[in-house]
Amino acid sequence: MITLRNIDGDLVVTAPGRTLTFRRGQTCMQTAVGEDSYTMDHGRFRFSERTGERVSLSPGDFLPDGDGFVTALCDDRGEQYLTARIRAEGDVLRFSLERYGAHDEINRMWVRLPAKPDDHFYGGGEVFHRWDLKGDKLRVWVAEHTNPVAISRKIAREKLRGPQPKHRDKSSSYETYYAQPTFMSSRKFFFHSDATVYCEFDFTHDDYSEVLIRDIADVCVGFAEDFETLSRTLSGLLGRQPELPDWVYDGVILGIQGGNEAVETKLAAVARHDTPVAGVWCQDWEGRRITAFGKQLMWNWVFDPSLYPDLPAEIASLSERGIRFLGYINPFLAVEKELYKYASERGWCVKDKNGGDYLVTITTFPAAMVDLTNPAAYAWLKDIIKENMLGIGQAGWMADFGEYLPTDCVLFSGEDPKKAHCTWPARWAQLNREALEESGKLGDVLFFTRAGHTGTVKNTVMMWNGDQHTDWSEDCGLPSVIPGSLSLAVCGMGLVHSDIGGYITFPPMQRSAELFMRWCEMSAFTPVMRSHEGNKPESNAQFDYDETVLAHHGRMSRVHKALKPYLKAAVAENAAAGVPVMRPMFYYYDEKPAYEDATQYLLGRDLLVAPVLEQGQDARWVYLPRDEWIDLWTGRRYAPGRALLDAPMGFPPVFYRKDSEFASLFESLTKSFGKG
Repeated sequence: MITLRNIDGDLVVTAPGRTLTFRRGQTCMQTAVGEDSYTMDHGRFRFSERTGERVSLSPGDFLPDGDGFVTALCDDRGEQYLTARIRAEGDVLRFSLERYGAHDEINRMWVRLPAKPDDHFYGGGEVFHRWDLKGDKLRVWVAEHTNPVAISRKIAREKLRGPQPKHRDKSSSYETYYAQPTFMSSRKFFFHSDATVYCEFDFTHDDYSEVLIRDIADVCVGFAEDFETLSRTLSGLLGRQPELPDWVYDGVILGIQGGNEAVETKLAAVARHDTPVAGVWCQDWEGRRITAFGKQLMWNWVFDPSLYPDLPAEIASLSERGIRFLGYINPFLAVEKELYKYASERGWCVKDKNGGDYLVTITTFPAAMVDLTNPAAYAWLKDIIKENMLGIGQAGWMADFGEYLPTDCVLFSGEDPKKAHCTWPARWAQLNREALEESGKLGDVLFFTRAGHTGTVKNTVMMWNGDQHTDWSEDCGLPSVIPGSLSLAVCGMGLVHSDIGGYITFPPMQRSAELFMRWCEMSAFTPVMRSHEGNKPESNAQFDYDETVLAHHGRMSRVHKALKPYLKAAVAENAAAGVPVMRPMFYYYDEKPAYEDATQYLLGRDLLVAPVLEQGQDARWVYLPRDEWIDLWTGRRYAPGRALLDAPMGFPPVFYRKDSEFASLFESLTKSFGKG
């Protein structure tokens, strides 16, 4: 527990593993007045900013204030700009800031935290292109991660120079679906702000880190003596995801499009290879449209009888065979369809400045957004989920999008859209979760979201990594899944999975059988195993590409199912204590590679997973931290250190701790699936 004391006029904070002193007259932050503008194109944002002179502020006397302290933050002339109230909430130190007097115009703040040259920093939401953010700047703003401009540049670059899997975009232009003003330090503390505006993290300095917030907002710092406890503390602040439905562990969730006949044909194909199937995910249940981008969906949330005749009966038939049916929904409406007409007539869509419905182009077509600040519109969309999805027996869905709220729109609530923009994913997740809770289905139904911000952690059931590219690139392809998942983990999001094989496909970027199978291997060692056909299914190798892929896919699905007791225990720990299922190695091993390596991860406490992430490789170097490790496929014991491991297809390097309470389960996997 944190304690606060006034000692000789200074505020002394005793926290787990450290003592901090805030001194009178010592600069602690800066403020300014700024103006900004935002333009959005296909979910990609451009920013312009004009900021006045920064004013450095320092605290005055620390005076008792209930169970904490209050101080005036003043400039070097003694003029007060802000009031700061400081209190301890368990192991979290909260700073509540209020503008003072005539300084209502202040709308920028910079907070500095002490750092050391060898510190490591992680988080900011879901960051794919970097793991350790030391030496980097990161902007924290919800946006489309892969937009047409970035994709076009990548295709042009690779046409000139060939594949460049090691290329990474600069952080100065980096955007992500899930942006959250939270980071974790290797010195066992986290920083979090309640701000919903644009923020920046600056980790380029050796002796301090700096956070920019385009508002005046509360900030928190949490402390612990180990990383598990730090995750518990953070999740106690932000919330936790519930346990997953029991059925999700019973095999793979097959991504299938094209209607009832396609579903049955593909189920027959995987049955030949004894593939356990937990569910079928048919994102085109409500219809589809063919565009230059590929096979896309008709965003009208009623089942399409031309593709899925009598879908409720088909769902019931699948359920009798132990196979769940999952669909798709997002907070947009297709302007050609009846649901849009119904909502528009009632004024339930987000408006433009002229009072018309604000139509946003996502890829090649415009769509309207349901205004989630309008209680009637919110309730209507929630009822659609209850009636048109849960009501026909759907056991889950992808709750897509949430990143596209324009900053120049007009909302029913009158909120500033610059402050509402980043909250949209959390509101969207909350709507979906309320639909489950009000229907008595929480714990039975799985929905998974792509976009996020503060509030998503407590409202969603699960994340997925979004639209990875169907390639081996470190910034957007298969290798990006691990840093993306782990950065979410340190921000409190403990349940993550990815589309097997990726999604974004444009020649020459398309999914090979090798890529699909390597992705399948990694996904077997995540909480949920689910495939996706991609935006151009015909260009991609699918799970039924040929008999070799079918056999490999079936085997890895059986491995995933065999891990059910272990995965359920890890998910239960996340629900109860906020300890993520996929974990960084440094959570338990204070070793340099554990802080730096983003090519392997811990699944729960006891499994070390090192997927093959490079094309054409049948071996890879693995770092084994100080512990006793046993190869899952051979039963051979390994000493700590680096080892070059054979990794033929179907046998990605995976190790378990000798002292694991699940050792007997892992031994049974060795007997059933091992190389011997």
